[in-house]
Amino acid sequence: MAIRLHDYAASANCYKVRLALAQLGIPYERVPVDIFAGETLTDAFARRNPARTTPVLELDDGTHLPESGAILLYVADGTPLLPSDRLGRAQVARWLLFEQADVVPTVGGLRFRLATGRLAPDHERVARARAAGHEMLAVLDAHLREREFLVERYSVADIAVYGYVHVAHEAGVAIDGHPEVARWLERVAAEPGYMNDLEPYPANARAGVSQSIYD
Repeated sequence: MAIRLHDYAASANCYKVRLALAQLGIPYERVPVDIFAGETLTDAFARRNPARTTPVLELDDGTHLPESGAILLYVADGTPLLPSDRLGRAQVARWLLFEQADVVPTVGGLRFRLATGRLAPDHERVARARAAGHEMLAVLDAHLREREFLVERYSVADIAVYGYVHVAHEAGVAIDGHPEVARWLERVAAEPGYMNDLEPYPANARAGVSQSIYD
């Protein structure tokens, strides 16, 4: 059995994994999960991932691996997308942690809440999140002044951070003023095997309509 990816088309966390699989040429079966139609609230899904989130990678022995960062490390092991040396791997882990701690809560979470009506554009939390988003981009901009990619070469660190940063504008966090980040986004998009199938949130994702862990 080929590996299966249980994922959601509008999630950049899921898109990151699809991008890595595409660039690595790894065949897989895609299993769409409608997270806003209650499909992650079932007992069957909880057995795959008790946290009820996507993506979840199902291996050929039936093992389930959740969390996008963990999946990226797994699929990239032994490939050019993950350094073989100890320090290089630690640097990749550094950026995977940065992505979850600084990128997702700012531009990722804000993009979701604005697109689905969970936050009004004039809410005070929006201004704070956008300010934090620009602080995050400033960190990336400073780091990228001296290098083309986040670690010594293109890796899953770039894929992880790219997922939500490339749609930061959808959260109202413009890349203008962060020229190194803008150039880095172009370099990532020019990598062999690059694809982008990230979809917008559908109507059933809106607050008051959806049935999900976010309601």
